[in-house]
Amino acid sequence: MDTKKTSEKWKRIGMSFFGVIVTGFCVGALQKADLGADPFTCFVTGIGNIFHSTYSTFYLIVTGALLVGVFVIEKHYIGIATLINLFFTGMAADFMRGLLDGIFPEPGIVLRVAIMLAGILGTCFSASVYFTADLGVSAYDAVSLIAANKYKLMAFRLCRIASDSICVLTGFIFHVTIGVGTVITALFMGPVIQWFNTHVSEPFLYGRDR
Repeated sequence: MDTKKTSEKWKRIGMSFFGVIVTGFCVGALQKADLGADPFTCFVTGIGNIFHSTYSTFYLIVTGALLVGVFVIEKHYIGIATLINLFFTGMAADFMRGLLDGIFPEPGIVLRVAIMLAGILGTCFSASVYFTADLGVSAYDAVSLIAANKYKLMAFRLCRIASDSICVLTGFIFHVTIGVGTVITALFMGPVIQWFNTHVSEPFLYGRDR
């Protein structure tokens, strides 16, 4: 048995769990900050508004549709991290939101901004970790990865900005409140994820001498 390959396999699995759970924690932090939802949440909420339905209902519908599309176009992006994301992100978000509610029942605007920035930065870092693990990603994350890696439309950071911006615009058109956190996420999440990929996640997985 190749010890190096076995070690890399377990490192990838650990990175997948870590990345998805931390993503959930960051979602909970952004909910607590209440300064604007992430782009995909804006999109789902906007679509739900069209049909006068709930976010949770259309989250399942939209995510399911995206998963089918990803499976048909590039099923490589569906893996253990996809399942971890599906089942554990919500629980991690609820846990973090409850924890922050207990510690900071009524945070002021300065603390809310700090929580928002920490949530956005943490989301970028955690997304980079489980993207690099390459054991599957969420259905929405797969969209920009496919556009960048399969169809070579443009660099990942630009594909992510494009998909996030479309989601935010859709939410805005269908009466979703857009906050500063939404705008920051839409414009900067792709480039920051790319920075973490290059300087943190890939060196951790493959070594700095790669």
